[in-house]
Amino acid sequence: MQNNTKQPSYGRQLYKRSNKKPLNRINYLNNRKRAVILTTSLTIIFVIVYVAGMLISEDAVSGSFLNAKIAPCFKYPFGTDALGRNVFLRTLKGLSVSITVGIAASAISAVIAVLVGVAAAAGSRWLDAVINWIIDLVMSVPHTILIILISFCLGRGMKGLLVGIAATHWCSLARVIRGEVLQLRSQQYIAVSRRLGKSSGWIFVNHILPHLVPQFFVGLVLMFPHAILHEASISFLGFGLPPEQPAIGIILAESMRYLSTGMWWTAVLPGITLVLIVLLVDKLGDNIKMILDPYRAQE
Repeated sequence: MQNNTKQPSYGRQLYKRSNKKPLNRINYLNNRKRAVILTTSLTIIFVIVYVAGMLISEDAVSGSFLNAKIAPCFKYPFGTDALGRNVFLRTLKGLSVSITVGIAASAISAVIAVLVGVAAAAGSRWLDAVINWIIDLVMSVPHTILIILISFCLGRGMKGLLVGIAATHWCSLARVIRGEVLQLRSQQYIAVSRRLGKSSGWIFVNHILPHLVPQFFVGLVLMFPHAILHEASISFLGFGLPPEQPAIGIILAESMRYLSTGMWWTAVLPGITLVLIVLLVDKLGDNIKMILDPYRAQE
């Protein structure tokens, strides 16, 4: 019995195969789109929290004993403290202060890390050895203790806290930058550029620096949660911002006096808000890394 089923020609099969989209390409685009949408949403939330805290006036966070010790309600979502101050508004105000310190300290640390990492990788062997020894020395001391010492020596306050955080958070990123530069220097196109007579400055600007930009921004974002947590912890211990500054660490330190009286909301709700902001920024850093790194988009 003869089979009358008509088989498609080789040309038709080839045409159909060419019209099929590769699965990896589809997943790549979907993951990238999801990462961009999530990054945009997280950035908008972060900016709204920061701007809202900056726009709150000093009169809005002033106290009134008529409203003291009110539990969380519709009018006061985070309740009021023993002095009658709105804990929700103080938390937003404190977050804006903590975010400002975190951004400034992270930016300074990231710049230091790039300069030190490039100097270690591009310099002589003895310079590389000295820089690695300094990195090991800084990383061997707990950050909290080192920040307290630096802040105490500089008279505490905003200046001492900024310098302390910036001087202790650059080591890990510096090692990443150093390894990246060492790997790039061994590439073939770098050797070709040298053979063509290109200077070291030209090679750095055109070949090495573009590869360091993603590392810089990802390191900057991932450093921010550590900076803001250290700012809160140092202020909580009394070695950071002054007591009259509405920072999260100050709010938590003041709430410790009234926990035994049942005013749990003065510590729990600001603490949860701080943790959520830190997790938000950490997730933001992961998504930025996925956007800048094409290989991670296919995970």
